Amino acid sequence: MKEQRLNSLSPEKQMHRNNKLHFIVIDDSKLDCFIVEKLIKYNGTVDSVKSFMQATDALEYISHSRPEEGVHTILLIDIQMPVMNGFEFLKAFDNLSQEIKRNYTVYVISSSVNDDDSDVVKIHSTVKQFINKPFTSHSLARLLENANC
Repeated sequence: MKEQRLNSLSPEKQMHRNNKLHFIVIDDSKLDCFIVEKLIKYNGTVDSVKSFMQATDALEYISHSRPEEGVHTILLIDIQMPVMNGFEFLKAFDNLSQEIKRNYTVYVISSSVNDDDSDVVKIHSTVKQFINKPFTSHSLARLLENANC
């Protein structure tokens, strides 16, 4: 089944698959983490998924781990979270070294309908896109299609 999904990718997407692609989901909702993880794992074109319910834990993990060559990670981060919200995470992430940041592509996922939230996200150069919840298989397909990792 995984082979079929990989073979259905265009030749340029198959070449992209030579590099490992990982996901980190940061969301305080256990249900949202579960759903996103299942969608990503079911897709079959991703090497791993790791979830964090606290942005502080994710930031700690990111700042202390050193990815191997050819590994790229897509971060999916919610805005509204306790302790450290998505905006605070983005500000802290922006302050990480370029050596670390180059291994990540950041997407903000939120159910917020507040235009101010999406405007604030736009000022962060590290954020590729704002994605509205609920995160669906269609959202994932578009994300993977447009990923320039």
